[in-house]
Amino acid sequence: MLNRRRLLATTLAAPAILATSRAGAQGAWPNRPVKLILPYAPGGATDIIGRPWADRLGQVLGQPFVIDNRGGAAGGIGTEAVAKSAPDGYTFLLTPAGPVTVLPHLRRVAYAVPKDLVTVGRVGDLVCGFTVRADLGINTMAELVAHARRNPGKLAYGSAGAGSSTHMRIEALKAAANIDILHVPYRGSADALNDLLAGNVQMMNEINVIPHVRSGRLKLLAVNYPTRHPDFPDVPTLTEAGFPNIDVPIWYAVWAPAGTPREIIAAFNAKLREIGQEADMTARMRNINVIVPLQTPEEMLAYFERDFAANGQLIRDKKITLDG
Repeated sequence: MLNRRRLLATTLAAPAILATSRAGAQGAWPNRPVKLILPYAPGGATDIIGRPWADRLGQVLGQPFVIDNRGGAAGGIGTEAVAKSAPDGYTFLLTPAGPVTVLPHLRRVAYAVPKDLVTVGRVGDLVCGFTVRADLGINTMAELVAHARRNPGKLAYGSAGAGSSTHMRIEALKAAANIDILHVPYRGSADALNDLLAGNVQMMNEINVIPHVRSGRLKLLAVNYPTRHPDFPDVPTLTEAGFPNIDVPIWYAVWAPAGTPREIIAAFNAKLREIGQEADMTARMRNINVIVPLQTPEEMLAYFERDFAANGQLIRDKKITLDG
């Protein structure tokens, strides 16, 4: 009888022990390496931004943040992989907004916010703009538009993929200026840059072009941001260059599979905001043309919702498609 009583007591206590064990595991997060999926190929803007964050997060939290580049489908493949991952706090997505704010308006995707992905925190806004090869002899946006009108279909631009934010930026310009420029999508901006430098395409809109702007091989015509680039104060914003209301912000954030414990989301967000205020991280991001906003998950969700709606409206108004 005594053994039966002990067995019953142990059985009844098991759920409480399990709950305590889970709470302890969450409180100790992370207690093993964390996977950080980047939905673009190595060497592009997402990779350039993601690696400093992974390095610093590993230092601060005491566990490696392991980069997993899964390029393809304008970020859709890597984004879907995270959406379908176990919500245990050990798989996250670091991505520009395109896969979640642009791509769903252009084709069916196997994920949605916040049903499948939840916000963790923002890690950077990209300050870049329309860039052309210097040997074209084009120095302003007006000259670019005039050149495109004289040579319809002969200019080509590279993007990080059909449905990416960089694709959206130039398609919006094409629609606003009524010009014909050939879109050449790549698996990521690193591949696009290689072809730009080789002369196979003539235009891009990414941060990885900036070193070549500084060297004189490429020319920055306008900046897609509310204010001018601090390192290029003579280059106008897109609005100043005569193209208001067509800007597409490119912002980077960390996302988690839906169902990830709130305690982990809160702890992760707190570390992102803490690191984002460090002088060294601010300088590292500034060096790659990125500004770090500080947002709670709730603030980021509200920002996402506004950007999602704005991109949808732009796509409908300008009749932008994946074939553009």
